[in-house]
Amino acid sequence: MEIVGNGFLARNLTAHFGDAHPEVTVIAAGVSTAASTDFPAFDREGELVADVLRRCGRTARTVVLLSTASAGIYGAQGSPGTEDGPVFPRTVYGRHKLALERVCELSGTPYLIIRLTHVVGAAQPPDQLLPTLTRSVLSGVVTVQPGAHRDLLDVRHVAPTLDVLLRRGVRGEVVNLATGAPIPVPAIVDGIESRLDIQAVRRTAARPPERTVVSTEKLRTLVPEFAEHDFGHGYLDDLLDRYLSSLVQDALALNA
Repeated sequence: MEIVGNGFLARNLTAHFGDAHPEVTVIAAGVSTAASTDFPAFDREGELVADVLRRCGRTARTVVLLSTASAGIYGAQGSPGTEDGPVFPRTVYGRHKLALERVCELSGTPYLIIRLTHVVGAAQPPDQLLPTLTRSVLSGVVTVQPGAHRDLLDVRHVAPTLDVLLRRGVRGEVVNLATGAPIPVPAIVDGIESRLDIQAVRRTAARPPERTVVSTEKLRTLVPEFAEHDFGHGYLDDLLDRYLSSLVQDALALNA
């Protein structure tokens, strides 16, 4: 497999796949922060995707585009969280990712689009949710939107699920890769605080409640094994127990 990129997801995919799926190119580069409004970065990502599609199209290689299943694309009022939507994402980040998906669909190059939720793991970008909350708790002040929820997925589930989709010949599809079980952000902060034995001052962000539920029906149809994962009450504890110490080390290194 060819992996385009050298960041968090690219490293995890490279470690899993090695020489498997030599006919596949995964675009694991570009803007990964759902709150981003970095238009020059959007332009660079768009140029990268177009270049990869043109190159792979000449030899009929399959291109896997890692898109988003965040609230930026599914958070619009009335969105069912399914792959046949949305019509108009509510953020510029969501609209940018949806436009890249459309480029793939129109390119004539074999493709598979994976809409990823908020992925959690060691050495993830510092501007993503869990690293940001960890740094805030360590600083003693954290800003929380009381009604906010986030769908968190262990990075260890990403590559094996993509592997199954590719081995089963899934092409020309958009597939959500998420838990479908959003977690309240205040509960995430609670979990970080209890493990670090820190009671941070909480500032409230005055924004409307936000709970986006991503549909996993299509994913579970294509990969029935995905239903074996337990995303219930203990899943947040498992994530924090596995990754919080490395997130703390990253936070301390960033502030050194």
